[in-house]
Amino acid sequence: MAKIEYAHTKEERLALIKKVAKRFNKKLKRNQNVRKTETDYMDKYDNGTNIHAWTDASKYAEEYYGETYRQTTQYDNDWD
Repeated sequence: MAKIEYAHTKEERLALIKKVAKRFNKKLKRNQNVRKTETDYMDKYDNGTNIHAWTDASKYAEEYYGETYRQTTQYDNDWD
């Protein structure tokens, strides 16, 4: 259990803030390092594009949804 500290004067508050900020920044830096190691493998694929994105939505829909896609879109241009 963490010890609760109280600050009554301005100097005590500033010292407590400095202490907590140091501990927080240490955790933040460690978390950023872990995140970087977890995503390093993706850097070799990154050339400014999303490797998971399809550039042709209708081709994607046709490939993965086929007949359902055609039935859904067959009336799209009948609004005239």
